[in-house]
Amino acid sequence: MSPTPDTLGYHELQRGGRAGVWRPLLGIVLLFAGVFLLAPLLWQVLFAVGYAVAGEPVVSSIQRLLDTDDPTPVSLAFLNVVLASAIPVAWFLSTALHGLRPRWLSSVVPRLRWRFFGACLGLSVVALFATVVVSSFLPQESGSEVSTTVNDFTSTTRDFLLVVLLLTPLQAAGEEYAFRGYLTQAFGGLFRSRVVAVVAPALLFGLAHGLGQSLPVFVDRFAFGLVAGTLVILTGGLEAAIAMHVLNNFLAFGLALAFSDMGSALNPTGGSWWSLPATLTQSLVYLALALVLARRMRLHTTVEGGVLEPPAPRVYRSPLRPGGS
Repeated sequence: MSPTPDTLGYHELQRGGRAGVWRPLLGIVLLFAGVFLLAPLLWQVLFAVGYAVAGEPVVSSIQRLLDTDDPTPVSLAFLNVVLASAIPVAWFLSTALHGLRPRWLSSVVPRLRWRFFGACLGLSVVALFATVVVSSFLPQESGSEVSTTVNDFTSTTRDFLLVVLLLTPLQAAGEEYAFRGYLTQAFGGLFRSRVVAVVAPALLFGLAHGLGQSLPVFVDRFAFGLVAGTLVILTGGLEAAIAMHVLNNFLAFGLALAFSDMGSALNPTGGSWWSLPATLTQSLVYLALALVLARRMRLHTTVEGGVLEPPAPRVYRSPLRPGGS
C-alpha cells in the first residue's frame, strides 16, 4: 500500500485504499456492468421463479415486466430493486478493489448521519415550496403531459403508491451510492480534482437515463447531478444528496399518479427549457440550506487518511517455542 495522505475529503477516500490506477478504472466498468447488466438479469430470474410458482406465463410476464412505456406496479418494483442493487454493488467494489469498508461510501465519519439526513428531508420540502413559487411566474408549457384533472384513485393507483413509498427511497439511495458515492470517489482518486469528481459522475448520471432523452431533460438531470455532487463533497457524505433525490422522485411519481401516468414519469419525452428555472431554483435553494445546516451541525468533511488503513496483522507465537510469549 502506498503512503496514505494526511487529510482526505470524501472524493479522495480511495487514495487511502489499495494503490493502483487500474482499480478505479476497472471499478467504473464493473459498476455499470453490475447495475445495468448483472442486477437486471438476476432480478429477472427471481421474478421468473415467482411467476412460475404463481402459475403465470413466464415469458409474457417477463416481457410485461420490462415494458417501461406502459408500466405496472410490479414493473416499477422491478426497476426500483434493480437500481437499489447499486448499493451492494458499490459496497462490494469498494471492499474488493480498494480494501475500504463499505461504510466509507456513506460519509467521512464513516456512517450515515441520520440526524442530518432527517433534517435534509425537511429542507427539501422548503426548497420544493420555493420551486412552486417560481413556477407560478413561468409560462406554462404547451402540450404538457400533465393535465389539470385529478386521476381516479383505483386499486392500481394504490399499488403504485405502495411501491413508491416502500421502494423508491431505496432506488434513490442506490443511484446516489453509485454515482455520488463510488464514481465520485473513483474520479476523485484518479484526478485528485473536486471539479472532475463532481462533473464526470453528473455527466454519466444524465447519460444513464437514456440517450434518447430531450436536451432540456438531460440538462435538468445533469444539473441535478452537479448540485448533488457538490453537496456530497462540501458536506462529506451522501445524506443531503439522497434526501434531495428521494423527494424529487416522490414528487415526480406523485404528480404522475395524480395527474398523468407512470409511463410519462419514467420516460419523459417532452421537456421544456422553461422547466429549468424552477428545478434549478429548487436545487440551489436546497444546496444553500443544506450547507448552512451542515455548518451549524459542524459536520466533518474530511478525515485523517491513516484511519482508512487496515490494522497490521497480528503475529501469534507458540509459548512453547523460543521467543514465544
